[in-house]
Amino acid sequence: MQLALIIILIILAAFFTAVIWRDMHRFVIRSYEICSDKITRDVRLCLISDLHGKDYDDGNQCLISAVGKEHPDVVLVAGDMITSQNPCTKSGDVALHLLTALAAQYPVFLANGNHEYKTEKMTEWFGSFYETYARQLKEAGVVILQNESIYLERDNICITGLEMRHRYYHRFYKHKMDPEYLNETLGTPVKRQFQLLIAHNPMYFEEYADWGADLTVSGHVHGGIVRLPLLGGVISPALILFPKYDGGRYDRNGKTLILSRGLGTHTIPVRMFNPGEVAIIDLKKCTGT
Repeated sequence: MQLALIIILIILAAFFTAVIWRDMHRFVIRSYEICSDKITRDVRLCLISDLHGKDYDDGNQCLISAVGKEHPDVVLVAGDMITSQNPCTKSGDVALHLLTALAAQYPVFLANGNHEYKTEKMTEWFGSFYETYARQLKEAGVVILQNESIYLERDNICITGLEMRHRYYHRFYKHKMDPEYLNETLGTPVKRQFQLLIAHNPMYFEEYADWGADLTVSGHVHGGIVRLPLLGGVISPALILFPKYDGGRYDRNGKTLILSRGLGTHTIPVRMFNPGEVAIIDLKKCTGT
C-alpha cells in the first residue's frame, strides 16, 4: 500500500512537472469579438502584456510571427514588459527587441504596468534605465501613453493609457479608488467616441467602466499563475486567492474588459494549465449596441 502511494505521488509529480515545463515554454492565441455602433469600420486589435523579459526563442521570432499571421490593425501593450529587478538590462533588451519589431509593422500603443512605473520613479535604485528604455521605444515608433490619449479619427476610437499610482497595487487587498481619480487623471471621456482604455491592473474594471471605457484591456494577473478546473486562477500578484478577474472576457453594463493572461512570469516562476497568451480582439461595426 505504501509503495503504491509512493508510485502514485511520483507519477503525479512527473505529470505536473511536465505540464509546468510545457506551459512555461508556449503561448496560445485567444480570440474575442466586440460589437459597437461607435466605430466607423471593423478593427482588429492584438493585445500583449506581462512579457517580463520572456524570450520564447531566438529574439521571440515565433511570437512576432504569430502576431503577423493574425494581421492586426493595432497592437496594444498592457504593461510589465520588463521586470523591475536590478539590473533590468536583460528584460529591457528582450522587450525592446520585440516591441521594435512589432512597431516596424503596426501602430503600437503601450501603457506602463507597475514594473515600468517602479523603474521610472525609483531612480535612486534603477538609475536612468527607464529614461533610456522609454526613449528607445519612442525612437522605434512605439507610442507610450502615460495618462494620455490618442484619437484615431478614421476609426472614431480614442485610446487612453492609464498609469496608476503605486497604492493601487497593494498586496492582499484592493485599495479603494476615489470616485474622481480617473476623471482627474485622464479627463472626461467623449461619449460619442469609442473609448479604449489600456489599464494594467484589472481589479478596478468597475471603476474603468463607470468612467466611460467601452473596452478596457489589462494584464497583471498572469492568469492566476495556476489554473484549476471550475475554480480558475489560483492567486494574483497581489497575493489574493482566486481573484475575481483572472483572464478572459468580462462585461458590465455594456462595457467590456479583456484581460490578458500575459506571456511571462516573475516572483513565482510557474505557469500550470496556463500557457502564455496573445489576445486578438475584433471590433465589429454594428448597430443596436
